[in-house]
Amino acid sequence: MRIGIVSDTHGYYHPELDDVFADVDLILHAGDVGPVEVVDRLEQMAPVVGVYGNVDGPPVRGRFKEHVRIRVEGVRLWMTHIGGRPGRWAKGIGPALRADPPDLFVCGHSHILRIERVPTLRRMLYLNPGAAGRQGFHQVKTCVRLTIEDGAMSGAEVIHLEE
Repeated sequence: MRIGIVSDTHGYYHPELDDVFADVDLILHAGDVGPVEVVDRLEQMAPVVGVYGNVDGPPVRGRFKEHVRIRVEGVRLWMTHIGGRPGRWAKGIGPALRADPPDLFVCGHSHILRIERVPTLRRMLYLNPGAAGRQGFHQVKTCVRLTIEDGAMSGAEVIHLEE
């Protein structure tokens, strides 16, 4: 299964997402969607699982929750918008991760692309896809594709979206 992972679109649907996510089976949106039409466009390619972010209004909050915990092809996934990062978790996230670390933790908010294994949390894969929108201090718009097969994750591919 190929998964497309995006965050912090802030209402901007980057035209390259049509090609980048054309062959994915599932899209994860880690919050700060902006208008819900961004999700509608993503859903034309694949089912979308998302969380709302701190700037999302009632339409997105009515569609998504703050946290999502699901199993994808045997991989336990937890996604939230404000998660922090290894060593500097957001309030309440660190204790919850230590109590029951997922295989894959996806978050957004920082606009900083970061993918790493966390040895102290059963080698959990931490993934922040950066930001695909125009708002924020990030210099490059990014998203990620990830392959999940038989409970194993591989091929995390970072995509730089053109200006």
